[in-house]
Amino acid sequence: MSPKPMFYFYVLKISGVKDKKYYFGYTADLKNRVFQHQRNEVKTTKNKNAKLVYYEAYLNKYQAIKREKSIKISGSVRMALVKRLENQNI
Repeated sequence: MSPKPMFYFYVLKISGVKDKKYYFGYTADLKNRVFQHQRNEVKTTKNKNAKLVYYEAYLNKYQAIKREKSIKISGSVRMALVKRLENQNI
């Protein structure tokens, strides 16, 4: 039996953007997606020195998308996660 695929919600720390320190996304292939960001293949993080600082694994795509949307839509949810990351000096 093959392992179930995993889906990921992830956070990148970025530089070079005035008011934005973090990028939030989801993917089925975390390692490859981070490499794409670091190789400047993703328009939204191009030339912004993207570094993976956090991720969560989910058993299905919809849970990962739901988490990403909750972070992007709710300021309080986003701020709670950002505060947690900044308290860890990431």
